[in-house]
Amino acid sequence: VFHGQILARRLVGQETRYEVEVKAPYRQRFPLVSREYLWVPNTCGCPVLREGGEYLLMAKRHVNHEHTLNRILLPDDGYARPWTPREARLVREAARHC
Repeated sequence: VFHGQILARRLVGQETRYEVEVKAPYRQRFPLVSREYLWVPNTCGCPVLREGGEYLLMAKRHVNHEHTLNRILLPDDGYARPWTPREARLVREAARHC
């Protein structure tokens, strides 16, 4: 779970790739760097993330069986909400209890 700002969007094959500036990680199961690519497995970009927008994102690390692909994936049913200070507070509180 992290707070990120969408810098760019690009269609790559049958997927949408977002360039994201990581503003703040809240709960990490894998390390994040300041700039990441977030992949969505469709070309509609659903959920729709607009360039310049800031979001609270819950993504997962996707590694294929051959270990040749290692990326951050936001599935179709992934969590992507517009970031607000209230959302950030709720996530920090939840992280303390989980």
